[in-house]
Amino acid sequence: MKKRIFCLLMSLILIISIIPIQASINILTDDEKAISIVNSFLVGGWLEEQNGIKILHLNGSYYDMGYQHGFLLKDDIHIQFNAFCNWAADRGFSYESILKKWNIMKPLLPQCYIDEMRGIVDASGLSFENISVLNIGFYLVINCGSFAAWNSATKDERLLHVRSHDLPITIKDPETGTYLVETQILIVRKPDGFYSSVSPSEPGMVSVSDGFNEKEIAAGMLSSWTDDETVEGIGVGFRLRMVLDIASSIDEAIDILISNKTLGYNFIVSDGKIPIGYAVETTANLSYAGTWDSSSESTTPFWKIENVVRRANLFINPTTADTQRKQYHPGKFPLISILLKMNRMSGISLSAARPWMHYNAISKGIEAEWGNLDLNKTMTVLRDIYNGKTDIRFFIMQVFGAYSTPYQWVMCPETGDFVLSFATRDKNAFENPVHYFNFYTLLEQIP
Repeated sequence: MKKRIFCLLMSLILIISIIPIQASINILTDDEKAISIVNSFLVGGWLEEQNGIKILHLNGSYYDMGYQHGFLLKDDIHIQFNAFCNWAADRGFSYESILKKWNIMKPLLPQCYIDEMRGIVDASGLSFENISVLNIGFYLVINCGSFAAWNSATKDERLLHVRSHDLPITIKDPETGTYLVETQILIVRKPDGFYSSVSPSEPGMVSVSDGFNEKEIAAGMLSSWTDDETVEGIGVGFRLRMVLDIASSIDEAIDILISNKTLGYNFIVSDGKIPIGYAVETTANLSYAGTWDSSSESTTPFWKIENVVRRANLFINPTTADTQRKQYHPGKFPLISILLKMNRMSGISLSAARPWMHYNAISKGIEAEWGNLDLNKTMTVLRDIYNGKTDIRFFIMQVFGAYSTPYQWVMCPETGDFVLSFATRDKNAFENPVHYFNFYTLLEQIP
């Protein structure tokens, strides 16, 4: 009987690539078997904390990375799921409606991400449906600001990629009272056979909002609602994950972002090797990609800034802008347009003003320090923008809480240096201290 148990155990070890057990071990208790199996999946996966920032290191196959993730952050994943479902329901997105969208998107999703999600499921105890809903749900409603600057726009001509992740910091789990911003993490990934990358994230997420990889490709998304939408494609968070995992050039990154499109989104995508940045706009059927001197970037009322691309939550390219819901597009005379909308459609006046004022505030902040931008200065510019220091109209909007930020960061993909700020339950990211990291140093760390 003992010999039979041992043979079965060794077969299982070979199948799931568990580290070989020493020959001196003949029989394992049930507890020892469980520990051996768990440890095998966790090889290369570990969790640390630096300056109050949790850093999750994931390594190996996609399933293994998912299992490491689910095991190390099990409690936080449950908090994340409960908080998301409560928040989504308040905004009119039922669990069933999101699941329906997922079931339409799923057939196009690369199998590796299904495997990674199953790893999270097996270790966390949530269902595959739960993790699926979590991974596409946040991308139905999200606001952000982003830009990239390089060459003459920066102090040392290196490319800097910037993103502010804008969501309410008040989202919390009704069961535990834990705020989502209290569970934020930094994920360092080393998938077998693909590129390593780093991203701020939340527990349970395989999809991603932004990040950069070892090939110096950086990308981040901003929602930009349009009348041209579909769910028959790959969700935006998974397309960004694909960019970080497999793109080694700006062209490859753009091709991924404009393929299998779904909802309206903007992207800032950059390549530190050249260096260059592009703004990408997508609807279900249309796409635009242009750098700073593309004609669309100076379409009235927008304007170009040399060696800088930037976006808020609205389209600039005339073709994609024609699909924009009217309240999100300022027209050629933005102030007059917004005033008219405030008069005729008071229920959406804030929606009409926000994206344009946001773009304007970002642009003014960049112009004030153009040519002097380095890692620290750029983070200061980003924080000044959100503190309302670059535009009085945006300051008034911030007084009324128009934008809150779970995290903000500035990346230099060439050197791997980045600065990051996370929100807390009572302070936005732009009000909290910043922390310094280097991606390549994090990659080399061991537990």
